[in-house]
Amino acid sequence: MATRMDEAGRAVPEDVPAPGDEPGYGIGAVARRLGVPAPTLRTWNLRYGIGPSHRSPGGHRRYDTADLRRLEEMNRLIKLGVPAADAAREVLRPGAARWEVPSERLPRPDPGLGAAVPATQGDLARGRIAPVTPDAPGAGAQVPTVAMLARAAVALDSQTVAEWIGAALERHGVVWTWEGLVLPVFETICRRQAETGASVEIEHLFSDRVLAALTRLVRRPDRPVNDRPVLLACAAEEQHSLPIYALAAELATVHRLETRVLGARTPYPALADAMRRLSPGVVFVWSQRPETGDPAPLGSLPALRPASRIVAGGPGWGDGLPPSVTFVTSFQEAVTRIREAIR
Repeated sequence: MATRMDEAGRAVPEDVPAPGDEPGYGIGAVARRLGVPAPTLRTWNLRYGIGPSHRSPGGHRRYDTADLRRLEEMNRLIKLGVPAADAAREVLRPGAARWEVPSERLPRPDPGLGAAVPATQGDLARGRIAPVTPDAPGAGAQVPTVAMLARAAVALDSQTVAEWIGAALERHGVVWTWEGLVLPVFETICRRQAETGASVEIEHLFSDRVLAALTRLVRRPDRPVNDRPVLLACAAEEQHSLPIYALAAELATVHRLETRVLGARTPYPALADAMRRLSPGVVFVWSQRPETGDPAPLGSLPALRPASRIVAGGPGWGDGLPPSVTFVTSFQEAVTRIREAIR
């Protein structure tokens, strides 16, 4: 282990900060913390650019907290079987703060949405994310990187796409999978279509597998916390329904809320009939395209007793929403407003 002399003339490990040094970690401390040999860390730095980003006033290279988080995530991905190069690309990818699926036909990104946060042991302990069990969908499958999942979709390998999405949902939950995998893969697919003129079959296959995986999670919790269900629907003629299935899956699996999803292109008379029959606590209506975001029909939805909170989400809604309608711009805001209305 490399050493240096402190002010008292004693030999101390190089990774122990000297007085006045900036906070950080030396390579020896990082190697011990991760259980990764120091030569491997140097290789990751040389090959992939994942290394210490600072030097102390004494000239010692230091890993800061952000560097350490990247290394921890890279180490985790490699242990799951992800190639080192793919793992490095994934941890260096800028965080995506999005909800909507990007495409001319699919919802586009909204920069106001919260970024995904990987699952932790604390999440598991608090019951926010279900652990993988041997008979669970996706059990035994590795969690892929964006590049791996996109390649499987391009190859039209529906079985692998389904297994990997299932594994991500089981290990990390809906929000992590939606923001960290599904949306970036959609961006990759749509960019490929724009650059190469590729046909729509890749997008359709991937959408189908995502919808199937989310639909399995949209089920009634064993002990729902709401007496009146949350009703989710797309605006009339709006066909982009994946975001409402993702929202319903998050509400059911994490927040134990009973939901009913009416899906794409729900006529407003049909939505009104469903409201009268179910007396929902909240009605969430999604609009992606301006053509489907006419606010007037929202004001004509039935006034029930007790009242249903109407929540509108998506970039299709323009000005003129009725004052009684709550407009949300992010996944987390939608969850928060729905939970507040249920209380």
